[in-house]
Amino acid sequence: MDQKSIFPKIQKVLRTPDSSFINLKDFPYQPRYTEIDNLRIAHIEEGPEDGVKVLLLHGEPTWSYLYRKMIPIFVASGFRVIVPDLVGCGRSDKPSDPNDYSYARHIYWMTEWMVKNNFSGLNLFCQDWGSLIGLRMVVNEPDRFDRISVGNGGLPTGDENFPFAFEIWKAFSRFSPWFPVDLIIQAGCTTNLSSEELYAYRSPFLDETFQTAVRVFPSFVPNQPNNPESNNNREAWKFFEKWEKPFLTLFSDKDPITAGGAKFFMRKVPGAKNQPHEIIRNAGHFLQEDKGVEIAKILVNFFNSTNK
Repeated sequence: MDQKSIFPKIQKVLRTPDSSFINLKDFPYQPRYTEIDNLRIAHIEEGPEDGVKVLLLHGEPTWSYLYRKMIPIFVASGFRVIVPDLVGCGRSDKPSDPNDYSYARHIYWMTEWMVKNNFSGLNLFCQDWGSLIGLRMVVNEPDRFDRISVGNGGLPTGDENFPFAFEIWKAFSRFSPWFPVDLIIQAGCTTNLSSEELYAYRSPFLDETFQTAVRVFPSFVPNQPNNPESNNNREAWKFFEKWEKPFLTLFSDKDPITAGGAKFFMRKVPGAKNQPHEIIRNAGHFLQEDKGVEIAKILVNFFNSTNK
């Protein structure tokens, strides 16, 4: 896959210094870097090198820190855990011009990252934008994936009815002069984050110029039928309507954005039939924060008990 020629050249790239990530609470993991499109994309890998691979994809405005409660569970169970930071997030590079971002370009960046690292045999868990991007990565490179699980995510085409809460979020992210990443994440949780955890979520963003990606993500969601990626997502649904490998949904009960979204996957994806789908109780949008250990244990059982 090589689509570099269809994207404009990136004008200015910001890079959060390593000093911003020193001694973060419960996150001792060292990054690895892959250069794609002249950008440095960060990811962490933990667990035995010969372990079955688990790919964890975050959304916005989070980064791989979101998975710190789940990583040890997978490692203790013998899995090889791979957690990237999307471009513009975490320790990955951050183009500062909004025009350097698009839904299509995020898919391109992460697919190229996966291919360049030659990851295969993947068990995917994706949430929020991690699902909008991750499920399209599956479409691009289906043979690299053995199992899929989605939590509080989707693959919208604009043909659905979007909750009003999303319109509020979209307007806020675009127009608000104040964009407190840590408080936004706290608002999406049912548990109270500590001051150390809030700091960790602020750490990638030295100032507002570093927040371009997390500000523009909501504007790329195909919430209208004529969105530039609506047709591609419609085609992706046709692909998943033939997906027979195991597919699990783990949505929470207290997310106003994605509530009810699991039913689309359960109804349309053959691989979702007879799987142990669950609603994660007392968890908000960022269910990895609220119930990370519980979710990781469910996924370990799912990955171990299903044939690809």
